[in-house]
Amino acid sequence: MDSAESPTKTQDGEDENYSLLCQAHEQFNNSEFDRCLELLQELETRGESSGPVLRHNRAVVSYYKTGCTQHSVLLKELEALTADADAPGEVSSGLSLKQGAAAATVARYNRAVIYYHRHMFGTALERLAPLVSRLEALEKAMAALVATLQLQLLLATNQLNRAEAFLDYLQYKLNLVATAPSSNAAEEAAVVGTAPPTAATNSSVVATPGGAAVEGAVPGLGGSLQLLQLITLVLNRKPVVIQEDGTPEYAALKAQQYYIMKDFQMAAKQLMRINNECTQAGTVTPQLSTCIANNMGVIHLRVRHYAIAAKFFQNALNFDQQLARNLRQSTLQTMSSARSCEILYNLGVAMLHLRRPKEAFQCFLVPVKQFHSNPRLWLRMAEACIMEHEAKLVEEERQSQSETPSTKPYAPQSAGVPEPTLEFAALCLRSALTLTQHYKTRFHMAAVSSEDVEAPEPKDPTQESWRHPQDNNFCNPSKPVSLESLENMMAAIYAAHSFVSLRLGDHVTALEMSEKLLACERLSDAHKLLGHMYAGEALMLMDKAAEARDHLDPTFVGTLNAFDFETRDWQLKSVDAAQNVVRYNLAVAMALQNDLPQAKALLANLTHSLVANKALALRRFMDLKTGPVPGGTPS
Repeated sequence: MDSAESPTKTQDGEDENYSLLCQAHEQFNNSEFDRCLELLQELETRGESSGPVLRHNRAVVSYYKTGCTQHSVLLKELEALTADADAPGEVSSGLSLKQGAAAATVARYNRAVIYYHRHMFGTALERLAPLVSRLEALEKAMAALVATLQLQLLLATNQLNRAEAFLDYLQYKLNLVATAPSSNAAEEAAVVGTAPPTAATNSSVVATPGGAAVEGAVPGLGGSLQLLQLITLVLNRKPVVIQEDGTPEYAALKAQQYYIMKDFQMAAKQLMRINNECTQAGTVTPQLSTCIANNMGVIHLRVRHYAIAAKFFQNALNFDQQLARNLRQSTLQTMSSARSCEILYNLGVAMLHLRRPKEAFQCFLVPVKQFHSNPRLWLRMAEACIMEHEAKLVEEERQSQSETPSTKPYAPQSAGVPEPTLEFAALCLRSALTLTQHYKTRFHMAAVSSEDVEAPEPKDPTQESWRHPQDNNFCNPSKPVSLESLENMMAAIYAAHSFVSLRLGDHVTALEMSEKLLACERLSDAHKLLGHMYAGEALMLMDKAAEARDHLDPTFVGTLNAFDFETRDWQLKSVDAAQNVVRYNLAVAMALQNDLPQAKALLANLTHSLVANKALALRRFMDLKTGPVPGGTPS
């Protein structure tokens, strides 16, 4: 942490107090915290009028004296200081820094810093809001500190559009950042995976006069803001040139840019280069190892190397656990570096793709406590429950050689138990559906034409204008979702909800969900098939075979896109397989209506391995029901 500039006098009669303050400042910079506290105490006994300033600095020095681990005590003192402040614009009398930051102002900033490092980003934004609202009135060094933290918080909460607008405000209105070097290369659009490569700077606790420390003078802060500026532009997919300066932060940002441009090979090479260079220089830290391992996993997950991705995520988790062994006694910097929730989220997704649902479910249990408003996470937990249930059914059928298991009734008493069961899957899907429907009503459409992007008009951002842009960032820690992604997620929730309801014997809900699925906009061919199948099955189980036949008309399958089946991770890999499944279910509906001749005619043409055994069993059942065919041989 860089030292603050030396204190200055504000009145001629304060020479002696000023001398003590300078001594306290020097002792703080030399890490002589006991002596610094003694000098601050002496200032207070002399009747120094800057009571809040001395109180604040004493709290900060005590925090450093304890090894920067007692942040809860510091936070409590800062809360009391801000509560006692008359107004946000309070100017303390007595001694001050040349920066002129009031005790209440810096206390508010430090309080937001603590919340930032504790991953309480929403609370940090609320605490910092009074300072951001009067950013133009703050002294330049303090304004740069507040702007840096605000930009970090906007990026941490995936408010990318608002971060870019705030960056324009800093650049054109406050002149705190310069124009970033742009590139003429075409902009590439790609969905960034969970916990992508990042290179964030860290905020530190600062203090006012008397042993106070402000992180960096204006030049240093300019460097931090420049890095945050590049991160913001890269995440918003803006063409920008990243000139590496030999630090891991800029090199990691270059890997991030490669990833967004879908150059996954170059992104992986860049990360490996960072690892090799830091290993040779002896500068590898658990934080850096965690970042590299996680981001390598994200890259392999993106190219469907699921086993390799899972291995990288497990390595990242091992590195992260070295940081998170005792968070209660850790420094704020260490606490801020812990990323177990995000890594477990990634590992859970990889385990789902590897068809290891029990491990995936256990991974999701941790991040769901922090990201409980993420509908996609609830859907992933439900998918793990469904996959685990189906795996158990297959195993039971293999062991007992029995037919399809009977339908299970609801078990409300166990629905809330976090275990990979269908009952808990139904609970997860209800949560996912409620959240998604809520977010869809608040979805913000970006109305920016290509002409505006190519030839932007001169910007004149104001304090309020940067607050206008909205971000659809309701799937944290993933990046903001598009309308297409939201609709795909809604369709997946409806399909899973209908399937689970069928398994649990709730045919009414299954029919309702399947009908809502079929009413979705931009419905994929695979989901269209599932909607008709689940609706037909629900109607048959409700003794409405005639209505079920309307959903099981094989003609609609011929209009489906074969590519949509071939690229999905499921059993129906072709339109022919889908045709066979639909025809088999239609034969079942006909059999229920005693339309046996047509049912037998359909079964005669079913040869796909997915339905061949079931079709044979149904044909034998109908033979037993109607008697053997004249001239035929007994089966």
